[in-house]
Amino acid sequence: MQSNRLLRWMPGLSVFLHYERKNLRFDIRAGLSVAAVALPVAIAYTGLMGINAIVGLYACILPMVTYALFGSSRQLIVGPDAATCAVIAAAIIPLAKGDPDTLWQLAIIMTLMTGVWCLIAGHFKLAAFADFLSQPILQGLLNGVAVTIIVGQIGNVLGLDELPSQLIECLVALPDHLHLMHMPTLILSAASLAALFLLRAVRRSWPGPLIVMTIATLVSAQLDFASMGIAVVGNLGNGLPHIKMPAFDPGLLRELVIPSLNLAVISIVSFMMTVRSFAEKNGYAIDVDQELRAQGYINIASGLSQGFAVSAATSRTAVNDATGGKTQMVSLIAAGLIALVLFFLTGFLGHIPLATLGVVLIYSSWSMFSIRQIFSFRKRNKSAFTLALFTLVAVLVVGLINGIGFAVLLGLVQFLRTVFRPTDQLLGVDEQGMIHSINNSNVDINQVDGLLMYRFNSPLTYFNVAYFKKRVLQVVNTAPKRPGWVAVDATVSFINNDMSVFSTLNELVTELKIKGVTLILAGRRTELTRWVSENKIKRNDDDLIIVPDLYFAIRLIQSKQQSRVKAIEEAMEQAAEGAEKPLTT
Repeated sequence: MQSNRLLRWMPGLSVFLHYERKNLRFDIRAGLSVAAVALPVAIAYTGLMGINAIVGLYACILPMVTYALFGSSRQLIVGPDAATCAVIAAAIIPLAKGDPDTLWQLAIIMTLMTGVWCLIAGHFKLAAFADFLSQPILQGLLNGVAVTIIVGQIGNVLGLDELPSQLIECLVALPDHLHLMHMPTLILSAASLAALFLLRAVRRSWPGPLIVMTIATLVSAQLDFASMGIAVVGNLGNGLPHIKMPAFDPGLLRELVIPSLNLAVISIVSFMMTVRSFAEKNGYAIDVDQELRAQGYINIASGLSQGFAVSAATSRTAVNDATGGKTQMVSLIAAGLIALVLFFLTGFLGHIPLATLGVVLIYSSWSMFSIRQIFSFRKRNKSAFTLALFTLVAVLVVGLINGIGFAVLLGLVQFLRTVFRPTDQLLGVDEQGMIHSINNSNVDINQVDGLLMYRFNSPLTYFNVAYFKKRVLQVVNTAPKRPGWVAVDATVSFINNDMSVFSTLNELVTELKIKGVTLILAGRRTELTRWVSENKIKRNDDDLIIVPDLYFAIRLIQSKQQSRVKAIEEAMEQAAEGAEKPLTT
């Protein structure tokens, strides 16, 4: 019993306890490839936050091991992510006021808080909450992050030490600083970028960033780039995590609550998208709630090892999948290789030129930039296009944290507008008796004689039921011929027992009765019958009828019409017979 509970808590443990040796050679090859890609990216992304580059390695090792134990995806690789690092930087840099120790400390605290948010979401099974950050918002966000990162690295690429890192300030100040460019740094940046594109064109499968960064670091160590005025990473210290603990203002914790929540939402969305896509591609199921908990554990593990927040690393996951990784063992192998670098090569890493790091960041960020994707929404969905474009502009103008807030607010407003004033349709039948919407494209769809069928495309609740009542009365009043019955598709609209809804429904029944119209609710017959009774709505078949579905409503009306016609015919026959009988005295 205890072992089963442990395996449910740590699903990856079962993989290692029953590991198949035939997978080892595939996992070793994939682990080597993942480490080759993860090393330069982890070091480069650390530069976004202005903290020691070695912290990027801390953020890889223990989180990878943790996910291998707690995650349910066989391919997913976790680690530093551009969007995650950009959100952290936007939150902590203004609070640290230039103190590198406080900056690092704030990154750790924000990471731990993010992990707690993820655990809370996992505990309450809120994986579906990730869908709230819609695809248009995410697309606008990623484009905004890409532009922010690219502009933020201009100073490193051009050798301009005094160039502001903020987007608008950097663009405004850049023309006045161009004459201060450091030519050796610019030449190195150009050479690094050209080498990356050359490797991509010639050997796309090779780890271009690692190769370029390794060569640049070797040259830097041999030629002493620092003495030539080319900025380098510098002393990274020893391989073990260590942070000074200066006086810390507890009030700063309040400033990190909302940013950490924003970071958790963004991380959950990208995490779930990556996990689901690779699980679907490889034909297996994942436990989304377990993935949420795993995301909480990896961020807490990163914080405890003095790293920063991590998420699903899409590019490294793709490398794992492309090189044939079979199990979570890939994460353990990659983490072990990065640990070896951490303990034995930190002196060598200190010679990495900041210009090359900046180029690697720009190169990596460019893959997130896709303005074409945003404009593709314009043809399919104008609301999605507006939301994506607004998110992009908001991130660029007011910053990442505030931009996300504005974008989510706009998405919420669009959602509420859809629920407050949803679309609706009149329904009819085709020649085969199938129900369809009546519109300009369906010219062969006709209304059933005497019956008006109506669909309200939103669940009814207290804030839209008045609009529902108004629309039903409008379609009745504007009908070319006054119907005897109005059938509402209740399956879509009536989903819970809302007192306000049934109070307004009672008013609607009364007003329709005055017009000589009977209301029919089609669908959810059992629940609606109970709810109508509980809300004490008095009814008879001349006021309100509840039927199983719209097809039943059609048959009922046609039956009533036939019965009415038959009754009229019988009455006429009796009248005729009475007229033919001779009068008796």
